[in-house]
Amino acid sequence: MTLPTLDKLIWTLIYGGLIGVAIGLAVERSDAALGWGFVSGGAATSLVGVILIYVRSRKKDNP
Repeated sequence: MTLPTLDKLIWTLIYGGLIGVAIGLAVERSDAALGWGFVSGGAATSLVGVILIYVRSRKKDNP
């Protein structure tokens, strides 16, 4: 996987996960189980993005 593609994937996962958390917190008021499902899924998605930042920092740039 090329570095620019990895960068796009990282930020898509982080921001998508944070949107999922926000939607989950809003939905939680009317349906607690569904809201917490969104929150946990969004948090897990953001966590994968953060882990990929570490992976990206360990990759070498090959010109």
